Amino acid sequence: MIFGSLRTLGFRNLADAEVDTAGKDVFLVGENGQGKTNFLEAVYCCSYASSFRGVPDAEVVREGEQAYAVSARFTGSAAGDESAGRLYEQVRVTYERPKKTVYLDGKRLEDRSELLAVAPCIVFCHEDIEFVTGSLERRRWFFDQTLSLTDPDYLEDLRRYRKALKTRNTLLKTSTTGTSILPLLDALDPQLAFYGIKLMEKRREAAAGFSSTFSALYEQVADLDKLGVWYAPSWKEMTLEETGRWLAEHRERDMAAGLTLSGPHRDRYRFIRGASDFSGKASTGQRRLLALLLRVAQARRFSEIRGTYPVLLLDDVLLELDPEKRRKFLEALPAYEQAFFTFLPEEPYYRYRKSHAIVYHVSQGFFSLFALSPNAK
Repeated sequence: MIFGSLRTLGFRNLADAEVDTAGKDVFLVGENGQGKTNFLEAVYCCSYASSFRGVPDAEVVREGEQAYAVSARFTGSAAGDESAGRLYEQVRVTYERPKKTVYLDGKRLEDRSELLAVAPCIVFCHEDIEFVTGSLERRRWFFDQTLSLTDPDYLEDLRRYRKALKTRNTLLKTSTTGTSILPLLDALDPQLAFYGIKLMEKRREAAAGFSSTFSALYEQVADLDKLGVWYAPSWKEMTLEETGRWLAEHRERDMAAGLTLSGPHRDRYRFIRGASDFSGKASTGQRRLLALLLRVAQARRFSEIRGTYPVLLLDDVLLELDPEKRRKFLEALPAYEQAFFTFLPEEPYYRYRKSHAIVYHVSQGFFSLFALSPNAK
């Protein structure tokens, strides 16, 4: 499905209005700070009920307002099939401090993960560089998202592991007060081990498949071969019983630290070329390209496994690429259901425009259809 229209209310600096987006490609053209990225954020919110910027909902509410709402209508396809143009799904996300509510076709959703089956989005943005240069936590987040897009059970296992981990860490912090927590840990550690092992097994398999896809992509676009993704789990490969014993043997260390020092929440992913860490040696341009191609590989893996195409959100991602890399990147873009692109006015966006594209000029949160000059080339 594609986004047929998007309506926003109290959402950052966007006007309270509905915007027609029923096209295969949607171009948003405007100066910085006018609302282009905010619009992509609103689209993303209809897929995940959250911001890709990683900020709390209170920061998304327009200054001076107390709430926001964003809703989308979906059509079967941009063109080419019998369902094209027929509205048959609607998502609405509302936030009024401090509560957020999500509706699908008027029915309230108890679990926001159900949105992923409607119109999954993959966003390309400047912050993606953190997957390469940032913390291990940010890198894990990317690969967790990649798995969650294709395996709903993985997301549930991750939630249960985190719940057990949070409880265990709370218990470990109380050990300094003289409270006996050993019986509680005896009951909790098997849960932590069970879900942790499930995560590790899926991460190991997924990393191998992702590495193959990503390596071929990077060689295609950057002419640099033998670059892969290496997954290093915090726990060694052990049975459930062995993992439980290992946790028990290391309790004193965890109690002294007041937190669980090992487990999938400490797993590492590295980008390896040859036998060395590539991200530490790569140039700024190589790191930027690496981050972009991580998203391309994510979209390709999604399509290979799910048999359907995502919606792509590309936020000024071509700016920092030289013309040749830009050309190769666009050629490497995966097949998609729909794509939203943002551009500055001085960019040659008309070179990428196809006949079915919708082009909007964005100014101070308002959107107006933009007629290209007949002389634009």
